[in-house]
Amino acid sequence: MKQRNGSKPEPDEDQRLLAVLIDADNAQPAIIEGLLAEVAKYGVASVKRIYGDFTSPQQTQWKKALLKHSIQPVQQFAYTSGKNATDSSLIIDAMDLMYTRRFDGFCLVSSDSDFTRLAQRLREEGHTVYGFGERKTPDAFVQACDKFIYAEVLRREPEPAPSPPAPAAPAKKAAKKAPAPAKPEKPSTPALPRALLVQAIEEATDDEGWAHLGAVGSYLSKIRPDFDPRLYGHKKLSDLLKAHKALFEVQERGTAGGSKTIHVRLKA
Repeated sequence: MKQRNGSKPEPDEDQRLLAVLIDADNAQPAIIEGLLAEVAKYGVASVKRIYGDFTSPQQTQWKKALLKHSIQPVQQFAYTSGKNATDSSLIIDAMDLMYTRRFDGFCLVSSDSDFTRLAQRLREEGHTVYGFGERKTPDAFVQACDKFIYAEVLRREPEPAPSPPAPAAPAKKAAKKAPAPAKPEKPSTPALPRALLVQAIEEATDDEGWAHLGAVGSYLSKIRPDFDPRLYGHKKLSDLLKAHKALFEVQERGTAGGSKTIHVRLKA
């Protein structure tokens, strides 16, 4: 364990305690399994709470997911039409949890810019903030987080519904072909952020023009919290760079301990 500012030891990466706070009004149940799997990469979800008016028909799907994933619902009635009491309840709880000093980070699940100041305040106290939201999330909230993951990369592809059997055609009429079931639309893949990748590699290069991939990834996270290779069709940053051989050269190097490191450089 590492020592944190001379106080209590800092836990190992996989033992960091995280508080997961979900805004049910601005998140979809379809992401929950991918969300919790993503959170597990950063630490242990010690607290899992979801905020919303669960008497509303719109929250029916969320109610089905709560028991399965052991998420504590926090009921918040809409006292006044047009006012979002859910946001206030989530923010109050986040501040209460922050002052317990028990948590290493917070996962804020929402696409609402109202949580921008909350993310800033948590970071001011030394907590790591992971944001989760849709591509429509305002940039102010995205930049206020240490890391931002778009819900589109967490949502599982829905299984195609089985085609209903075609009805028997009448004896004297030609059978009509049943229309094919509509396929779910896939989110479009954004263009490769070439300038961003070039900047990150240049910032991490050594005298020979090579950059350690870990340093490149660290720099990308600092300047663009929402950078994620999965948005461009690849699970890892190394896979993304390897897929663009005309722009980047990727090299694996062995170390004295038998492990491998990955380095990258720009092609002339």
